[in-house]
Amino acid sequence: MVRTTRTSSSSSSSSSSSSSHPLPPPHRRFRTLPPPSSISCYVLLVLFFSASLFLFSHNKIAEVDQNPFFLPRKHASVLEEQLWGSPYGYGYHACVKPTSKYSAPQGWDHYLTVRSNGGLNQMRTGITDMVAVAHLLNATLVIPQLDKRSFWQDSSTFADIFDEPHFIKTLQGDVRIVRELPKELESAPRGRKHFTSWSGASYYEETARLWKDYQIIHVPKSDSRLANNDLPLDIQRLRCRALYQALRFSAPIETLGKKLVERLRSRGRYIALHLRYEKDMLSFTGCTYGLSDLEAEELRVMRENTNHWKLKHINSAEQRNEGNCPLTPKEVGIFLRALGYPPSTWIYIAAGEIYGGDTYISHLRSRFPNLVTKEKLATKEELEEFIGHASQTAALDYIISVESDAFVPSYTGNMARAVEGHRRFLGHRKTISPDRKGLVELFDLIERGELEEGPKLSSHVTEMHQFRGLQGKDTALFREVKAAIALERKNPFMRTPCLSASVSLERTAESTNTRGGLFCCSLLQE
Repeated sequence: MVRTTRTSSSSSSSSSSSSSHPLPPPHRRFRTLPPPSSISCYVLLVLFFSASLFLFSHNKIAEVDQNPFFLPRKHASVLEEQLWGSPYGYGYHACVKPTSKYSAPQGWDHYLTVRSNGGLNQMRTGITDMVAVAHLLNATLVIPQLDKRSFWQDSSTFADIFDEPHFIKTLQGDVRIVRELPKELESAPRGRKHFTSWSGASYYEETARLWKDYQIIHVPKSDSRLANNDLPLDIQRLRCRALYQALRFSAPIETLGKKLVERLRSRGRYIALHLRYEKDMLSFTGCTYGLSDLEAEELRVMRENTNHWKLKHINSAEQRNEGNCPLTPKEVGIFLRALGYPPSTWIYIAAGEIYGGDTYISHLRSRFPNLVTKEKLATKEELEEFIGHASQTAALDYIISVESDAFVPSYTGNMARAVEGHRRFLGHRKTISPDRKGLVELFDLIERGELEEGPKLSSHVTEMHQFRGLQGKDTALFREVKAAIALERKNPFMRTPCLSASVSLERTAESTNTRGGLFCCSLLQE
């Protein structure tokens, strides 16, 4: 009852109010609407603007997909740094100077003769090891003889490839080096010694007892005779001095190598691509992916007929899936584009004759037209004296690779390790080592049509290679560096020149289980 009464009262009041304040005229109660023709024009204008905006955005998105450099200036500079910038050194610097405890050996009446084996970089590291061994054995080192019987059949002498006077002079405070044996010792009996691979300093200290029976010891193989780790610090530094300071290339090689670098730099920044897609490498590894049946058979026969290649029966598919095969020219092209390098990038191919010639290299050229080789950079006259000398032409590739703005090896061999180590020694220059096992999975997805080249692939490849170039992912150093990077991202004002007290003590950092990659760096003292 009360509710009804109040409602009635309210209604009554409302009626009363309405009657006391009459409604305004209709033309004041509603906004005047435009005529129908104006509405149509307005709608058409909005539709036209929306369509234009859509088409413009669509075109720009397409441009970004095809060209990752179509970015705001700030983002473009970040990408530029990622592509060409040197990685952090994390407090590491070159170390070659002897410690205060170092002393040169005394007495030089024993002689060590050496026959180096393998290709250029295998011989370089072998010679470096023999310098250290001569020091440990307190012996005079005779200039090594180079391998003339290997796959390359190169007749070059030591002086043809290296600056012999510079080599002798640079190491005169470490090891006595002579060009040849004294005349009176040429016919003296020699102790022939096959040193055990990856031997430590104690092994050679015990080997010194051979001097009781011989004045000359001959070493028929020089590669991998010395361990990479757990050597006295001064022996490691001696190896570094020998490899990066004493073993300078001969004047003709150095002169032409520098000329070719200048010609490349005149065109802009360049990548040195160590494209290990030569016949011998494909045969040795048993990698036949993408080749014809006839080519695969040719490589198999070559492997069968090469006596010192012990592994004859190789499953090519397993090799590739495990990441044990060199990337093909096409795969390298996809990889570099996914990283963000534009098609205009200059690429120097540091390699011998590419197997299959233009049939396969054309896949790389379609993505990067600016491909050059030493044969294109140099004149016939400039290359004439190097023809038929594979180690000398390999030395030209080495110089151009070390001096490049970015170095990319398609396979982890002696050359790749040697160049990477040298570039770190010179200031952590950019090297990109492809994760071949991870990349194969992506390449197979592309092959099956489940993934396309573009932003998604780029995201996968970039993330996959974020920490490539650090030491092994299982090392304590890698874990500490990764933690330091994560910390820096949280606080961009923080920098860590020394990672921590546990890793900042002075020590030699080198590649484990490699024959060519002495990094010769140590962490700064805190």
